[in-house]
Amino acid sequence: MSSTITFTNIGKSFVHSRSGRRDTILRGFNLVINPGELVALVGPSGVGKTTLLHLAAGLERPDSGSISIGGDAARRLGMVFQQPRLLDWRSVRTNIDLVAKAAGRDPDRTLRLLNEVGLSGYADAYPSVLSGGQRQRVALARAFAIAPEVLLLDEPFSALDELTARRLRMLLQDMWRDTSPTGLLVTHNILEAAFLADRVVVLGHNPARIVDMIAIDLPRPRHPEDLALFEAHRGIMRMLN
Repeated sequence: MSSTITFTNIGKSFVHSRSGRRDTILRGFNLVINPGELVALVGPSGVGKTTLLHLAAGLERPDSGSISIGGDAARRLGMVFQQPRLLDWRSVRTNIDLVAKAAGRDPDRTLRLLNEVGLSGYADAYPSVLSGGQRQRVALARAFAIAPEVLLLDEPFSALDELTARRLRMLLQDMWRDTSPTGLLVTHNILEAAFLADRVVVLGHNPARIVDMIAIDLPRPRHPEDLALFEAHRGIMRMLN
């Protein structure tokens, strides 16, 4: 089951530790993400994309307004960060099992997920022996181990080379199709946004505002070389410029 994510009249400011200057990042911000929908946030650096993600995750608190996930806090919320944030002193299997057990999910899912992400032979390996792409595959498996109602993705593939990132986008698309969580993706990669998202929200500065929302009305599964994706990319770039 997936959940609606609702941002209502959100305000958020940060105070600079040295100067004491207060910067208002968000003021009166509203957005609804429908159940099973994946929304990508794009816009200039510092516009508040990651702040919105952290607010949804409960890592930050708004100064005003409210965030609702399924009418209440989501019971199963997964996150994938730019860096995998694995426990290096624990095996790959244990990294996933710990999250699954904490969420009350069947730890037997771990081996099935590792097979799904192409790491069936690495259950007893430690993260330190894995490549960057393999570590991010573990992070994806860990996020899906709880059968998330909501999945939050913060630049999940930006630290990877483009070939590896493309493979992982395809993998994420397949995993999403099977489970249909509600999702929020922060990315600077416009083609990635067009490829993964159902809707792209273009943000502008001072404070963050929605410049435009672009529906990506393309059938799934999508292919990264689909000409329609490049058309969507051009449309998003026009809004950003």
